[in-house]
Amino acid sequence: MTAQILIVDDEPDLEALILQKFRHQIRDGAVSFRFARDGVEALAALKTGGGVDLVVTDINMPRMDGLSLLAKLQESEEKVSAIVVSAYGDLSNIRTAMNRGAFDFVTKPIDFLDLETTITKTMRHIKILRDARQRQAEAERAHASLSRYFSPNLAEQLAGDTDAIELTGQRREIATLFTDIASFTALVETLEPDVLGPLLNDYLMGMTDQVFAYEGTVAKIVGDALHVLFGAPGEQPDHAARAVNCALALDEYAQSFRARWNKKGIALGVTRIGVHAGRAIVGNFGGGRLFDYTAYGDTINVAARLEEANKQLGTRICVSATLAGKVSRSAT
Repeated sequence: MTAQILIVDDEPDLEALILQKFRHQIRDGAVSFRFARDGVEALAALKTGGGVDLVVTDINMPRMDGLSLLAKLQESEEKVSAIVVSAYGDLSNIRTAMNRGAFDFVTKPIDFLDLETTITKTMRHIKILRDARQRQAEAERAHASLSRYFSPNLAEQLAGDTDAIELTGQRREIATLFTDIASFTALVETLEPDVLGPLLNDYLMGMTDQVFAYEGTVAKIVGDALHVLFGAPGEQPDHAARAVNCALALDEYAQSFRARWNKKGIALGVTRIGVHAGRAIVGNFGGGRLFDYTAYGDTINVAARLEEANKQLGTRICVSATLAGKVSRSAT
């Protein structure tokens, strides 16, 4: 990558000297120079041209001096790194320049070998900063995406180190639950959009809050229905107990939510919950384009059927004997 450097100095011969001294680096594509005679021209060049990696600026210049230019650079969003060029007797100004964000300084008369070394060192510093900012931006984007599926602690861990937890397909012991609101599809046909939107958004927000409180993973949300995993992608030795406790918390929240909306004249049905535990294949099966962390296998199918069994049993929560046994063993 070619380093784009803006030289800001009012000495008339400096441009020719820079181009001569750095001719080999320019020819090899290592650096490219632009020039401005004072801070005003420099700001105009930064605004119109962009793409400047480094500013090398004198202090004493007409219209806008180097110290004022440094202050302007610090105020900008880009915060371009800068090197200050000044005379030996200008130590107080050099101190001010460093306080205003200058990375380093070169004294006049310019030793071009020293200038080249300082530029090289500063460009390494800039690369380190850019790499760090890029990693931070990628982590923030990953965290925003992962937070839709995973508990905040797990999302932060995954965003910070995606290699820490295996997201590719693997077979493992998990607990899983399904939720569904009874007769919700029929209810939707009777609701206006300005009623359905707040109702569904508030319900899902509250339900996922309960899931995340037990560090569960929301594998899917389809309409009003949730599919939740415990024990994946991170290891949770107590995944069975977490699933049962989460089911109870979901039921309590859903009943309270239903009562509030019933008082508003909305005949919201009960939330049915099915919970099971066993082995399943879990992983990110998004086809390379989408993030779709989910699970497959009989364990998942049984949990879904247990949720449906609540219709015939007249219950709200249906837990398999397998899951109940795992919880009982962990409690003894």
